[in-house]
Amino acid sequence: MGEVEKSLVGDHLVDKVRRRRKLAETVSPLPAAPRIITVSNQKGGVGKTTTTVNLAAALARRGANVLVIDLDPQGNSSTALGVPHRPEVTSVYDVLLGETSLQEALQPTTDHENLSCVPSTINLAGAEIELVSLVAREQRLRTAVQAFLEESERPYHYVFIDCPPSLGLLTVNAFVAADEVLIPIQCEYYALEGLSQLLGNIQLIQKHLNPGLRVSTILLTMYDARTNLAHEVASEVRAHFPAEVLNAVIPRSVRISEAPSYGQTVHAYDGSSIGALAYLESAAEIAERGAAAEAAAASNGEA
Repeated sequence: MGEVEKSLVGDHLVDKVRRRRKLAETVSPLPAAPRIITVSNQKGGVGKTTTTVNLAAALARRGANVLVIDLDPQGNSSTALGVPHRPEVTSVYDVLLGETSLQEALQPTTDHENLSCVPSTINLAGAEIELVSLVAREQRLRTAVQAFLEESERPYHYVFIDCPPSLGLLTVNAFVAADEVLIPIQCEYYALEGLSQLLGNIQLIQKHLNPGLRVSTILLTMYDARTNLAHEVASEVRAHFPAEVLNAVIPRSVRISEAPSYGQTVHAYDGSSIGALAYLESAAEIAERGAAAEAAAASNGEA
């Protein structure tokens, strides 16, 4: 290894230590009321499920009680959290059809004691058709989540909903149930492809079904600081959404990519990795921004 390479490695380690120290000194405030966040992007391959489970696990490690609702028939969030999701398992499918409560479908995860999951099963693939004939078909998940949060003995601070990449009744249920939308955007070609359509769909939900829904967070993923493209994409996204984009970015990381194949989050797979650190930083920023928004809302209310 040459002197330049040694210097770069040294700088990288120093930066990593500095960031970890800063994170250790930061206390993440817990929200006064549960934050219900749908993670969505109709473009595939942007790290939607990866972001859902790793942010949820990061917030759990920072003291929050977190619930992940796996609304994707593929069940990848359930897999990453070590939760069984065979066809016979009680799942979110049964909740949507009104055959069971969210509490009865709830399972602990292998990732962290503060993190629970309502799994998906392959049965969910047919739910789009079955929901069509049901009363209040767009409100099924919202009703179940509200009842669960009101009745649960354990106070939940965050609920993350991982929805399918397509816009159907499952995704509509996720938008109607949530207060916030978190959009992961990859720092690669065509990063903003399909985003206008997603924002248009969110506006329709706001107009007709859930006026309180808002895009609160955009997270840049698969960021490679060595390339001009990543810098250009990040600059473009920040220019379009200056208030929503987190300062923290998720780097392109082998550890993040490998973790799902072991049925783990990156924190459980390699908690010392740069990918785990980036998700912890993102989680801390989400908590801080939420607390600032709560304080601003309270101030406006007093005024």
